[in-house]
Amino acid sequence: MTTQPTPKGAWKITFLLFLFMIVNFADKIVVGLAGVPIMTELKLEPEQFGFLGSAFFFLFSISAVVVGFIVNRVAARWVLLVLALVWALAQFPMVGTVSFTTLVICRIILGAGEGPAFSVAVHAIYKWFPDEKRTLPTAVLSQGSALGVVFAVPALNWVIVNYSWHHAFGALGIVGLLWVVAWFAMGKEGPLVQTVAAAAAETRIPYSRLLTSRTFIGCCAATFGAYWALSLGLTWFTPFIVKGLGFSQKEAGFISIMPWVFGAFVVILTGWLSQRLMARGMSTRGARGVLGAAPLIVGGLILLGIPHVDSAGMKIALLVVGSGLCGSIYVVCPPMLGEFTPVSQRGAVIAIYGAIYTLAGIIAPFVMGSVIQHSGGMLEGYMTGFVINGIVLIASGLLGLLLLWPNTERARLTSEPAQAKFA
Repeated sequence: MTTQPTPKGAWKITFLLFLFMIVNFADKIVVGLAGVPIMTELKLEPEQFGFLGSAFFFLFSISAVVVGFIVNRVAARWVLLVLALVWALAQFPMVGTVSFTTLVICRIILGAGEGPAFSVAVHAIYKWFPDEKRTLPTAVLSQGSALGVVFAVPALNWVIVNYSWHHAFGALGIVGLLWVVAWFAMGKEGPLVQTVAAAAAETRIPYSRLLTSRTFIGCCAATFGAYWALSLGLTWFTPFIVKGLGFSQKEAGFISIMPWVFGAFVVILTGWLSQRLMARGMSTRGARGVLGAAPLIVGGLILLGIPHVDSAGMKIALLVVGSGLCGSIYVVCPPMLGEFTPVSQRGAVIAIYGAIYTLAGIIAPFVMGSVIQHSGGMLEGYMTGFVINGIVLIASGLLGLLLLWPNTERARLTSEPAQAKFA
C-alpha cells in the first residue's frame, strides 16, 4: 500500500483544533464543577440540576445534523469560526445575577453551538491526513476534551472558590473569543480538499444504506454508552465528590481532574496502538473495532464494583478507571466511518453519528438526578446511578464487538447494486 504524504502545516491545524476542543470541553464542564454553588444559590433539587445538565443537549443533536450537511458544502474553516463565536457569546449572560430559566436557555444555546464541534473538527482534520494516518490526529483531537478539563478545572475552580461561579463563565467567554481570533488569523482549509473535487466523479452511496450499515449502527451504539459516562462526569462527578463523599469544593477541584488524565492516557494509547496494528497488517476490524469496543465492557464491569467498596478513595479509583476506559471508542469510530463513506458525504455521516450518540447526554444527567432525589440517601442514589452506567457500558460494548466490521463494510457497500446518486 502506497502511503500518501501528510501536507505541510497539518499538525499546526491539528494543534489549533486541539485547542478548539479544550475550549469546547471547558465550556461543558463548568456547570458540573460549579454544581454545588449553583444548586445552593438557586436552591435547586437534584432533579432540577439533572435537568440543567440535560438541557445542554436539547439542541445538541439537531444542530449536529444540520451543520453536518452544511459543512459538506461550506468550508469547515468558517463553520468552526462561527461555532466558537457562539460558545463565547453564550457565556457572558451568566456573569451577572441569573435565574434558573436564563441559565437553562444559555446552556441550550451553548449546546446548539457545541453539538457539531467534534464532527466538524474531525472532518476538517481529515482534509489534512490520508486515511492510513488519521487515527493518531483523531486521538490528539480527542485529547482536547481531556486536557480541556485538566487545564480548566484548577483554574475555574480557583475562580469559583475565590470569586464566584459567575466569574468562571465570564472567563470562558473571554478564552473562547481569543481562540476565534487565533483561528481567523491562522486557520486554513486542508489541501486534500482538492481530492474532494473528485467527489463529482465519486460514486455516492444512498444515506439510507450508509446509516443502516452495521458499522454505523455499531459506532452509534458503542459511543452512546461511552457518552453516557462522559455526560455524567461533566455534570455529576464534582457534586458526587462534594455531597456524596464529603470533600470540600477546593479538594474536589483537584480530584475532578483524575478521570480526564486517565482518559487522556487511554485515548493516546489507543490511537498509537491502532496505527501500529494497522501498520503490521491487522484489519481495521481488529485494530479499530475490537480495540475500541472491548474497553467499554471492561469499564462497565469496573463501575458495577463501586457500591461494593467502602473507602472513598477506592470508589473514586473505580469510577476514574471505569469511565476513563471509554475514551478508546472516540478515537476509532470516526476513522471507521471514514473508511466506507464517500468524501462528499463524510461530514454529514460523522455529524449524524455524533447526533445519535450524544442523545445519551440528554438522558444520563436527568436519570442520575432523578435516581438521587428518589433514593433513600444521597450516596445510595449515586451508587445506583453508577450501576446503571455500568450496565449501559457493557451493553454498548457488546453491540460494538458484534457490529463493528469497517473493512468488510466498505467492500459490501461499494459492491452492491443501486449505487445511484443520492443527496
